[in-house]
Amino acid sequence: MPPTRPPTRPPTRRHGDGTAPAWRRPRNQRRPGGVGASMTTIGLIGAGNIGSTVARLAVRAGHDVVVSNSRGPETLSDLVAELGEHARAATATEAAEAGDVVVVTIPLKNYREVPVEPLRGKVVIDTNNYYPERDGHIAELDDESTTTAEMLQAHLPESQVVKTFNNIYFEHLLRLARPSGDPERSVLAIAGDDAAAKRTVTEVLDSLGYDAHDAGPLSEGWRFQRDTAAYADLYAGERGFDPEGGRRVDEAFLVQQLDAAKRYRDMA
Repeated sequence: MPPTRPPTRPPTRRHGDGTAPAWRRPRNQRRPGGVGASMTTIGLIGAGNIGSTVARLAVRAGHDVVVSNSRGPETLSDLVAELGEHARAATATEAAEAGDVVVVTIPLKNYREVPVEPLRGKVVIDTNNYYPERDGHIAELDDESTTTAEMLQAHLPESQVVKTFNNIYFEHLLRLARPSGDPERSVLAIAGDDAAAKRTVTEVLDSLGYDAHDAGPLSEGWRFQRDTAAYADLYAGERGFDPEGGRRVDEAFLVQQLDAAKRYRDMA
């Protein structure tokens, strides 16, 4: 689940083989027609700060959304009323079934509750972060032998998981969205193991108001996880987590911060 406010400051592993690191690759090329032409429904498993913000951006972009949470569709009536005729509330399973692309945005400790069968073959966007004080200690994350998105991918072996939205404050996610070609448009990092899935997510982000930078496979998702240089402070700027704040982040600055990321074990 993405940041409400980031806590402490944790992560850098450098490539020693002389090759260009994955996160320096140029952003994926968009395909003509793209999401706007071929994908109409975004399912959301989780409707907290980031989930509801993605839903707002999606409806604004002309998508249909199906929102769900752990408390039941009836608790989402106010959000659905706000979103209008292109939104409906459902169970998590129904949102998974309905979505052409599905966003998982729940507390990480609950990731095993994400329905597997209805997500087979689908692109799944993972927004989760690891907060031990909330999620309890998870040994594989504490020793940094895996990442949150890789854990979700292991839970959804026949889905294509792509990590994004986890490193930006929800108010800034809403405020910084800009149409394609706007000089004030920002870029968001994505990580995933499937090239086609990353193209799809690039198209989703484009429709919602953001460019995408391919940071590499899911294993590189640690570079923009909680408390790294590319975490939520990146988009906050001098005004911090003022809802009226937020600063544009271009690709060069994002790459610089991804490059500066340090592993938790290497942080002072």
